[in-house]
Amino acid sequence: MRDPNARESNTQVMSEREPTIIVGAGPVGLVSALRLARMGLPSIVLEAADTFPIDLRASTFHPPTLDMLDDLGVGETFVAMGEKAPFWQVLDVDTGHRAVFDVGVLAGEVRHPFRLQCEQYKLTPLLHEAARATGLVDVRFGARATGVRQDADRVTVTFEQAGATRELSAPWLIGADGAHSVVRRSIGLSLEGETYPSVTVLITTPFPLERHLRDVAAANYIYTSARSGSIFKLPGEWRVTYYPHEGESEDSMLSDASVNECLNAIAPGTAPWPLTEVRAYRIHKRIAPDYRVGRVTLAGDAAHLNAPTGGMGMNGGIHDAVNLTDKLSRVIRGDSPDLIDLYTRQRRPVAKNDMLAQSDGNRKRMEDRAPARRREIIDGLRAIAADPVRHKAWVAKASMLDGLRAGAATT
Repeated sequence: MRDPNARESNTQVMSEREPTIIVGAGPVGLVSALRLARMGLPSIVLEAADTFPIDLRASTFHPPTLDMLDDLGVGETFVAMGEKAPFWQVLDVDTGHRAVFDVGVLAGEVRHPFRLQCEQYKLTPLLHEAARATGLVDVRFGARATGVRQDADRVTVTFEQAGATRELSAPWLIGADGAHSVVRRSIGLSLEGETYPSVTVLITTPFPLERHLRDVAAANYIYTSARSGSIFKLPGEWRVTYYPHEGESEDSMLSDASVNECLNAIAPGTAPWPLTEVRAYRIHKRIAPDYRVGRVTLAGDAAHLNAPTGGMGMNGGIHDAVNLTDKLSRVIRGDSPDLIDLYTRQRRPVAKNDMLAQSDGNRKRMEDRAPARRREIIDGLRAIAADPVRHKAWVAKASMLDGLRAGAATT
C-alpha cells in the first residue's frame, strides 16, 4: 500500500511547479515523464489511444538503454520478461558460414552487457505504473492532440477528449507523438529524407525454430537461398523479417507462397509454420532539421525515423528522452532556455550519423545477397570479430554506446 503522506508530499510538489506537457505515452514520452518525476518535476501526458496498444513494434533493447531503464527502477523487472541475447550473428543459413559478435566485450562499461529481445508493449505498462507511483505524472488516455501554438512564455496544446475540444497550457511541451507527429507539424517542421521504395514483411510464429536451425542465436541477421532478413527470439515466439526480391509487389510478398518460401529456406521441410501475425511495413530514413522550436521540443520518432535493422529507433528515442529531460529540468529550475539547444546539438548528429546511417548500411548489406557477396560480407565481418580491438569498437557502435559518448562530448 502506498504511503498517503508520500502522496500528499508529491501533490504539494506538483502544486509548486507547473507541469510539463508531454504528447505521446509510448516509451519515449513515459521515460520523459518518469525522469522528470524522479527529479521532483510534474508532467501531464496526453495519449490519443484509450489504452496501451499491443502490437508489433520494436523488440531489441541495447545495453545502454537497459542501464537507463534500470536507473528508472524498471530494469530488473523488464529484463526478466525478455530473452537475453549475449551475442548476435550474421548467418548464411545455406552454408553455416557466420560472423559472431559478443556483447560481453562491453562488460565494465555497461551494467547489462547483452541485448534484450522483448516486445516494446511490455515496457510501457511498467513505465506507466512507475510514473503513476510518483504522484507527479498525470497520463490522460483518449486525448488526441490536434494542434500546438505558443508565445514567448507559454505553449498551448489543443486536444480532443470524450467528444469535447480542450486546451492545456504550460511553460514547456515535449512532442513524443511518433512518426505522424501533430506536434512537429504544428511547429512547422517536417522529416527530411526518403522512404525506401519497397516494404519489409514481418512475421511472428510460435514455431520452435531453435529445434530445427543449428547454431541459431537469440538475434540473427540471415541470408538464405530464397531471402534475407532477420530472426529474433522473443518469449514464446520468433520474429522473422524478410526483404523483397527486385521488383516484387507487396501482395506477392504477403502471399502464402512467399511466406512459406522464406520459412522453408530457414528450416527446410518444416513449412508451413503456425503464424501469429503477418504484415508489411514501410521503412524511412528521415530527420527533422531541429529538435526545438521555442518552447516545444521533439524526441523519438517525432524527430527521426530509421530502418529497423540494428534495432536503433526506439532505443535512440529513449536516449533522446534522457538527454532532453536532463536539460529541461535545469531550465525549469532557472537555467537559460538556450540549454535546450544543446539537446539538438548533441542528439541530432547521433541520429543522422549513427542511427540513420548505420541502420541504412545494415539494411543494404543484408539486401546484397548474391552468393559470392554473402561470402565476402561475412568474411569481412569475421575478420572484424577476430580482432579484439575492432570487435569491441564494432560492438560499441552497434550497441549505440559510441553515439551516446559522442553526444555527451558535444558542447
